[in-house]
Amino acid sequence: MSEILVQALSVFLHGLAYGMVLFLISVGLSITMGLMGFVNLAHGAFAMLGGYVAVTLMLRAGVGYPAAVLLAAAATALVSVVLERTLYSRLYDAPELPQVLMTIGLVFVASAAARYVWGPLAQPLQLPSYLAGALQLGAFSFPIYRLVLIAIGLAGAFALWLGLERTLFGARIRAAVDNRRMAESVGIDSHRLFTVTFAIGSALAAVGGGLGADLLAISPAYAEEYLVYFMIVVSVGGLGTIRGPFFAAILLGVIDTTAKYLVPQSGAIVIFLATFVVLFWRPQGLLGRAGAVK
Repeated sequence: MSEILVQALSVFLHGLAYGMVLFLISVGLSITMGLMGFVNLAHGAFAMLGGYVAVTLMLRAGVGYPAAVLLAAAATALVSVVLERTLYSRLYDAPELPQVLMTIGLVFVASAAARYVWGPLAQPLQLPSYLAGALQLGAFSFPIYRLVLIAIGLAGAFALWLGLERTLFGARIRAAVDNRRMAESVGIDSHRLFTVTFAIGSALAAVGGGLGADLLAISPAYAEEYLVYFMIVVSVGGLGTIRGPFFAAILLGVIDTTAKYLVPQSGAIVIFLATFVVLFWRPQGLLGRAGAVK
């Protein structure tokens, strides 16, 4: 295998692993925004909480990595239900500006709380020994941790697709996304559906935050720093879909990784230009549907 091919494959797989983390975090935002029509700019705070809880359980309680991520997802889902019932539900029918102001306020509160509890420095993720090595195939070497991220992301995307397309709960979500008023008229409890879907989306964000803590460092600025990436995945992929954010996250991850490898000084300019081109071509996103009734 030539050196150029090895480098190209390595860059692609690193970008794919990065994209899988972005997908796990962003897909819940796509579904909840598509279902509720709610501009939730605080979604990254749930990923941050999941990362903090997972890292804390590993460092201070000696919990294993997989168990820590699952417990962090459960804890985050619980917190999200409380916030959804006490804060979010009050603004479902409000204009976008109050929703933006409330969720941005939550980001600031979450960042301040994280700084108070965990301090201003990023929390290190200590990978277990079975994830710390690399897969060696001739001249090609790739971290096992990132291969696991790719596998989990692909499995998660498939499971979400099955859940949305092949279950009664998924049919209710799709019905509410397509036409909320009609769904309610046939007996679908949109309030309960909102709560459950919001909890699932927040738990997925926590899973992405915990699994990807070695790629996206967990710090008090997490929710603010990576918000633009989550929003790009959702806007480019399209609201209310699984496939849209999946392909958008892969595209974003590969383009961003390739740009940083080839032109390190470019920063995020390449990503923003690519986002502008895609949205200029398809304002509703790659797989979004224009004119859907929320």
